[in-house]
Amino acid sequence: MPQAMPQAARAELGPTGRLRAALNLANFLLVTRTPAGPRGIVVDLAEELAKRAQLPVEFIGYERPGDVADAASKDAWDVAFIGAEPARANEIAFSAAYLEIEVTYLVPAGSTMRALGDVDRPGVRIAVSARSAYDLYLSRTLKHAELVRAEGIDASCELFLSRKLEALAGLRPRLLQDVARLPGARILDGRFTSVQQAIGTPKRRAAAAAYLRAFSEEIKASGLVAELIARHGVRGVNVAPPAQ
Repeated sequence: MPQAMPQAARAELGPTGRLRAALNLANFLLVTRTPAGPRGIVVDLAEELAKRAQLPVEFIGYERPGDVADAASKDAWDVAFIGAEPARANEIAFSAAYLEIEVTYLVPAGSTMRALGDVDRPGVRIAVSARSAYDLYLSRTLKHAELVRAEGIDASCELFLSRKLEALAGLRPRLLQDVARLPGARILDGRFTSVQQAIGTPKRRAAAAAYLRAFSEEIKASGLVAELIARHGVRGVNVAPPAQ
C-alpha cells in the first residue's frame, strides 16, 4: 500500500497550492518534449506524487541539470528529478536513487585506449556536458586528464568531433547512438560511474525530504520504476537497489 502523505510533507511540497516539478530536459532518457507537453518516466513519477499530495502538478523545464540545482535556493520548484551529487547536496535534500544510468567513454577511430583506466593520463582531453552529474564526478576524481566542457550533451559530442579530442564522456545509451554514426569509434567496456537519479526537494524542507525518501524506496519495491522503464521503452537504465 502507498504510504499516506503526512500533512507537513504535503504543505512543504505544495506551498503555492500546486506541486512544481523541475525537469532536467537534457536527460532525454527520462523526459522528452512533445507538442502536448513533457512525457517520460519522471513526468509519470511527478504525476503520481502530485496525486498522493492531492495537488495539481506544474512542470518547470530546465535545459541543464546545473540550472535545476541553481534554482533550488530560489523557491522556483518543490520537487526535482536529477542526479544526486555531493556538489548539489548543499541546496537539495535527495532521496536514495530510484534509477541508475551507466556512464562511460567513447574514443575515436585509431585510439590506443582500450580500458577505462587508460583515459586518466596526461595529454588526454575529455569532452563532457558541463555540470552534468558525471562532470561533477570526473571533476572530483580525475588526476591527469583534462575536462573540456560544452553546454549540453549534443554540444559535448560536437566539441569532441570538432576539436578531435581523445575521449567523450557520456551516458551509455546516448553513446550507443553516437558510435553508430562514427566509423571506427568505440565505447569502452564497463563504467566509470553511474548517474544516481534521485528525487530532491530544497534542503530546508525536512518533512518533504523524509516523505520523498520513503516514496523512492516504495516505487522501487512495488515495481513501478521497472514498469515505467518498460512502458517508455528506455534502454540502458536500471532500477536502483534498495537504500542501505
